[in-house]
Amino acid sequence: MSNFLKYTIAYDKPGRLRVRMGRGVFTKGQGQSIEVLFASRPWIISVQAVHVNGGILLCYAPEHRQNLLDEISSLDIKSLPDSSEFENSEIKELDREFSTSFLLAVSKFALAKIFLPPPVRAVLAVKNALSFWRKGLAALGRGKLNVDVLDATAITAAMLQRDFSTAASIMALLRITELLEDYTRKKANATLSKSLALNIDYVWTISSDRDRLTPMPQVKVGDLVRVRMGGVIPLDGEIEDGEALINESSMTGEPLAALRKPGHSVYAGTVVEEGSVIFRVKTLADNTRIQNIVSMIDQSEALKAEIQGKAEKLADTIVPFSFIASAATLLFTRNVTKALSVLMVDYSCAIKLTTPICIISAMREAANRKVLVKGGKYLEAYALADTIVFDKTGTLTAASPEVEKVVPFGEYSRDEVLKISACLEEHFPHSVARAIVRQAEAENLHHNEEHADVEYVVAHGISSLLNGERVLIGSEHFVFDDNSVTKTDADTEIINRECEGFSVVYLAIGGKVAGMICVNDPIRKEAKSVLAALKKQNIRRVIMLTGDGEAAAKKVCETLGIEEYHAQVLPEDKAEILKSLRESGHIVIMVGDGVNDTPALSCADVSVAMKDGADIAREVADITLLSDNLDGLVELRKLSNALLARIHRNYRSILGFNTMLLLLGIAGAVSPQTSAVLHNVSTLGLSGASMRGYKFSHL
Repeated sequence: MSNFLKYTIAYDKPGRLRVRMGRGVFTKGQGQSIEVLFASRPWIISVQAVHVNGGILLCYAPEHRQNLLDEISSLDIKSLPDSSEFENSEIKELDREFSTSFLLAVSKFALAKIFLPPPVRAVLAVKNALSFWRKGLAALGRGKLNVDVLDATAITAAMLQRDFSTAASIMALLRITELLEDYTRKKANATLSKSLALNIDYVWTISSDRDRLTPMPQVKVGDLVRVRMGGVIPLDGEIEDGEALINESSMTGEPLAALRKPGHSVYAGTVVEEGSVIFRVKTLADNTRIQNIVSMIDQSEALKAEIQGKAEKLADTIVPFSFIASAATLLFTRNVTKALSVLMVDYSCAIKLTTPICIISAMREAANRKVLVKGGKYLEAYALADTIVFDKTGTLTAASPEVEKVVPFGEYSRDEVLKISACLEEHFPHSVARAIVRQAEAENLHHNEEHADVEYVVAHGISSLLNGERVLIGSEHFVFDDNSVTKTDADTEIINRECEGFSVVYLAIGGKVAGMICVNDPIRKEAKSVLAALKKQNIRRVIMLTGDGEAAAKKVCETLGIEEYHAQVLPEDKAEILKSLRESGHIVIMVGDGVNDTPALSCADVSVAMKDGADIAREVADITLLSDNLDGLVELRKLSNALLARIHRNYRSILGFNTMLLLLGIAGAVSPQTSAVLHNVSTLGLSGASMRGYKFSHL
């Protein structure tokens, strides 16, 4: 059977060709390989492959049309590397390393016990104990009586009893638990890194004085890249043109944006809060942002769940009681063996070990379910929240709204209104803007960028100059109230008649209204079931916020059964509503997707950004949905509740089992060696159980 692709031509104009192969013909990874393959041809200007519908859009030198068709016809999809096949290579390597280390540790212990004579095993045990003693002494030197001291004491006590076999068993089990914890943490971080790497797929490069949307794999050192307000700097580089306030908190921890001008360096993962810059790429090592966030998740005390912090404090608090119990047993029984059996029992080790493993495993599980969580504290807050607040456009409604009609005013034609609007909107990360651009492309309304550089006013609109006249596009408030654009009674009548029930974008040129675009914002098909499922998960209050008019907001809420909403709200209003909810004692989740949602996202107890949201929204948010729907909100609620339930179940198991060992040791029913083995095996078992996936049904 031939591997060559069958395709249909969906659009064909000189220099621009769109072909479709059908849904599922190639994977996302193979689509990236298709882009790289065609981009290597000197007569290809740009290429975009979309695996969802099997489409390829190519811009090319018109004289090479036949060459292009020949290339497409001869494309062998199975011969192309699928980058998705290599996405898990790091995780597979971690699995191999852990398996090897685990087998090696077990084999060394077993072989030594079988083949080495007791004197040699004793010497080996003393040698292996040195590292535990160093840790214990270091802790004592810092004035801490923690698990390291307890482990060192237990090993020492066993050796003083000349019970080197017990000491060796304790050390072997401790090393295996350390391996398990290290493996779990590294595997979770590798999964998170892979998820984060998907956030920036395309950038605006400048070629021949025009902006061009370029796939990240095609960007080269020396390329000029433009980043506008709300965008994330994708690579390290140096500013060539423009000025901007850039938030570098992901690099420096400094929350205030810094002014950056030509000659200043910019770094991957920082965010343009205001202005626009063109920078020259200096390095393609775009892991800066990924590694920074992963390191933050792994190390920052501020991101630890409160329940994890309590567990660590509790673990350190319990250690002295283990020493006291052992000393009391020795005092009352005069039996060193019983005292040593008590010393082998340690509540704190299991508590301190299993709680972070539970949290890391839950974060890994969330990533596997296409939800990125930036810290354990957000999982805990998400589980405890009683109120959820949604933005409307692009969140409760589809990420791809559709233009229903374009209404021209005055001397402008319908096509002119749509073309000018698309030209202004194409650079900005909002679902309505993308809808306008898509409609212009579908109608073959191509444009040259004749306007000046644009100014984006958050949550309001866009301002620029076109042929010497000021041009505005945005909300009714922005166009008519903020900028005093005039409209006649006839204009008002047309607006009232045409826009009811739609989200409306207005275009004004030279101080007069030139047209309006009515956008149908279809509700996400899963939204109603998601809201119902969240209510079943004890979310008691659901609120919708939107900058749209009352009619459009009411229509959505009636459809979804949302009883509380606020229409025509500005970004600062959204933030004030969130603050008010928190001050009244609610634990609040905020879900949004746009630049205008970032103030509210910052004010919530835990914030969630949509996959297709603005870069700055995803950067600010504590959680990002990596799938195209809202189902992840329900799955994350179930997961976070399951996490807390697992931690509390572990506490009960640790308390019950170790108390039983303690009583058996005092009674002399178990030897110190048996007590040590049972204690460490139980810790190992609970750690392994804490790594397991969280099983629950979808929705």
